[in-house]
Amino acid sequence: MDKHIPNNAIRQLLILAIIILLGIVLFINLKFVLPAFLGAYTLFVLMRKSMFRLVGINHWNKNLAAATLMLASFIVILMPVGLLINMMSSKISFAVQHSGEVLNGVKGIINNYEKRFGIVILSDGNIEKMAGSFTEMLPGILGATFNSVLSIVVMYFLLYFMLVDGKKMEASFFESVPLKDENLIMLRKDLNLLVYSNALGIPLIALLQGIVAIIGYVIIGVDQPVFWFVITAIGGMLPVIGAGLGYIPLALLFFGSGDTGKGIAMLLYGFLVIGMVDNLFRMMLQKKWGDVHPIITIFGVLAGVSIFGFIGLIFGPILISLFLLMIKIYLNEFSA
Repeated sequence: MDKHIPNNAIRQLLILAIIILLGIVLFINLKFVLPAFLGAYTLFVLMRKSMFRLVGINHWNKNLAAATLMLASFIVILMPVGLLINMMSSKISFAVQHSGEVLNGVKGIINNYEKRFGIVILSDGNIEKMAGSFTEMLPGILGATFNSVLSIVVMYFLLYFMLVDGKKMEASFFESVPLKDENLIMLRKDLNLLVYSNALGIPLIALLQGIVAIIGYVIIGVDQPVFWFVITAIGGMLPVIGAGLGYIPLALLFFGSGDTGKGIAMLLYGFLVIGMVDNLFRMMLQKKWGDVHPIITIFGVLAGVSIFGFIGLIFGPILISLFLLMIKIYLNEFSA
């Protein structure tokens, strides 16, 4: 008996194929908007309660409430970040100039151990390659696609409509998602936790590490302590490397200049004090918002920086976590 595909099924597949094709075309041509969209959604999640409170309880006009919150986010978040990046750009030459001192410090330490134990740890060529890679990496980290004026304008354009039509947007989204009620609740809750733990947790821990670090830098007598504060804070958002991106090169600079006491003090302060801050505050935030697994952070940062630039340090782990969340929801939705 011949089996024929119903005409309705053919039309459905055809329309679905057209939708997918158009979606791919739009994504390819509008992928530059993705960082702006993620930034707008992140700010919306952080400000939605304040928006609903201003409009629902204090009876503010929606447009006025949205404009006030957007201005506050610009002053509190974007202006300090912009000033730091501007300062860092002017200090890149400082890092490049001192990369030779770091290199000499590394060479001196390695040569001492090689002579003492009669082994070859690293060749001079490999050390120079490492120093060159660091010099090339630093401007690349700071060169963020998200810092472009276009991305910021698009982000605030999207954020305005998210804030003004927030409840309607959320209701339409969750009504259109074909999931069970329990999975919808899980999706809403976990999405908010993802944003809080990544967009607030990671930068907050990095900032606290930087603050503790600059206190030690001033006490020990580090040149350009503000510069190294920013390097340490940026390193605090990176997996594996961590805040060591700041205090390890400083220790090597001290060793290279013959100031062994300050070098040892720098390493002890870094590993014991700055490292303790990371563990302490991470445990505190884990109780409040939940923690992000280090593997998710590593792969998220690698993917995020490649796609979004510097801001990918935050958005990368969010995307990886969202991917895993969707797998969890899929298994829960269609499990027997």
